[in-house]
Amino acid sequence: MRDLAVIALLCTAVASSAAATFEVRIAACLACHGEQGQSANPEVPSLGAQPSAYLAIQLYLFREKLRPVKLMNELTKDLSNDDLQRFAESMAALPAPKPSADAPDAARIERARVFVQQNRCGFCHGADFAGHDNIPRLAAQREDYLAKALREYKSNTRPGYDASMAEVVQPINDADLADIAYFMARAPK
Repeated sequence: MRDLAVIALLCTAVASSAAATFEVRIAACLACHGEQGQSANPEVPSLGAQPSAYLAIQLYLFREKLRPVKLMNELTKDLSNDDLQRFAESMAALPAPKPSADAPDAARIERARVFVQQNRCGFCHGADFAGHDNIPRLAAQREDYLAKALREYKSNTRPGYDASMAEVVQPINDADLADIAYFMARAPK
């Protein structure tokens, strides 16, 4: 956690430097989100192969402080719309993250598969959960990040530009949300 705090401090310094080049700023992004698109930091999402439209919207929400995450709000505060799009396209071009490498618990995967089918997650996120347009990629995302995001949608503490996620997860209990995150982290590319 100390390393993440040091990275955050450096990123804030980069963001406040008006002279920071795109390459320097993108390096600051990759320090947390993973150089090859796969985050190694707790509760920090992997951004590789995320749809660029989705990423641009998220960056806009951060810049406008509509999605309050202090570090991201600081990093995006002086970016133009063109900058946001350029960052989104750079992250989207990174390779997709790899599914969790541990041996999956078959019973847990099956329980989650039932919820995923019942809630028609593939309808929006795609049959392979790769996302598209303004819908995020869930396949092989960090399990801890997915669990956090699902809990935030359920508690209505994570604003979205569409209320559908809050509605979908509202009736699902925490144990089942954890199983869904477990499943998605192991979903194929």
